[in-house]
Amino acid sequence: MTSSAPLAASHVSVLDLAPVVPVVVLEDPADAVPLARALVAGGLPAIEVTLRTGAALDAIRAIAGNVPEAVVGAGTVISTRNVAETVEAGARFLVSPGWTDTLLDAMKASGLPFLPGVSSTSEVVALLERGVNEMKFFPAEAAGGTAYLKALASPLPQARFCPTGGISLASAPSYLALPNVGCVGGSWMVPADAVAAKDWARVEQLAAGAAALRG
Repeated sequence: MTSSAPLAASHVSVLDLAPVVPVVVLEDPADAVPLARALVAGGLPAIEVTLRTGAALDAIRAIAGNVPEAVVGAGTVISTRNVAETVEAGARFLVSPGWTDTLLDAMKASGLPFLPGVSSTSEVVALLERGVNEMKFFPAEAAGGTAYLKALASPLPQARFCPTGGISLASAPSYLALPNVGCVGGSWMVPADAVAAKDWARVEQLAAGAAALRG
């Protein structure tokens, strides 16, 4: 999959690209390209760059322009301005920690795949009512973890999730075993000390371990 082809046009869901979507917080946009290359080399092509720092948009732009094998997305999207800015920067999918009607409309209008955040049954039903069946479950561990998602599977089998928030290498397999979980989001393969040291070999090794969680 190349960055020139929209993810939506490929009929491949963000949830099906890899078992884990790295959640990346970057302070220096110069780290974006080598980090993305390490993650892709390890088998994790979908990369969520969160809008938590001033470097985020430049990082998305750098990955989109220099790492065509990566499917770079924007996380922590919480406003219509965020949607517009990340689309302009080259993001190929959008992820929000929660949603409002205004934000949902903007994400839909972007033409990009998106994962609106939910943490309650009512939010899931409201999204299904709006024609959205792929969601981020956040904050996963604090909101009930695997027990909560397992309980949703029978009454709401059409909803699919990417749980994110507090998930580790040890806990990820229990989420991935659930029928309504397509992938998980996590940051354990991009530890802050490895990024600070520019230890891309370590990032690639951790990414490979995450990619192997679902054979």
